[in-house]
Amino acid sequence: MSEQIQQLLNLETAPVAITFHDVPPDNIPQTEKVEASGCTYWRRAAEGKIFYTEASDHYNCPIGCYTHNVELPPTQAEELQNTLGLMGELGYISMEEVPGIPRREVPFQNAVYSPLADASGMPDVVIISGTPRQMMLLAEAATAAGIGTGNGVMGRPTCAVIPAVVQGGRSVSSLGCIGNRVYTALSDDDFYFAFPGKHIDALVEKLETIVNANQALEEYHQQRQAEI
Repeated sequence: MSEQIQQLLNLETAPVAITFHDVPPDNIPQTEKVEASGCTYWRRAAEGKIFYTEASDHYNCPIGCYTHNVELPPTQAEELQNTLGLMGELGYISMEEVPGIPRREVPFQNAVYSPLADASGMPDVVIISGTPRQMMLLAEAATAAGIGTGNGVMGRPTCAVIPAVVQGGRSVSSLGCIGNRVYTALSDDDFYFAFPGKHIDALVEKLETIVNANQALEEYHQQRQAEI
């Protein structure tokens, strides 16, 4: 399925699979490096790494800890409040918005990150990054598959896309945020599309149809433009 998605969309970055676990998974190593942000683990998985994280591996990312429901020790909890305070002072976010940010309902224990092609079992969330044209095709395929989002495109924080997908059971697009773009080196021309792993068969089936339809419609519109 991962190979089909990459070929159909001509993706430069591999789709990423994320699966949550109550206990550390067998035969998968823990991350060898604690990263500065939770979304940095997405980048490492897209580069081909397979690993799991535990709660403490996310402590450097207070916003990600909030969206993933990671229980924070006092020092990191204070950093979260300081980060939110700075965002508020800058006019980036208001405290009234915070309760509306999607957040995992159950406390974080462990999560496995891998390229979708190497995922063992059904991932909870699949994350794909790409150009607006590529994301357009995915969004159209998701709508055709009955898992299209009704919430428009999400903005900051990018990591909230994960609980949004888990809770809604539907696809979600995210424009990303400045933190994510710094930590993952996401191109200014790209953004994200995420969907529940359990719907991957239906999505890929519709994606092939949508890609072929768009190719035919592109020729149709080009011919029409030339004639008018």
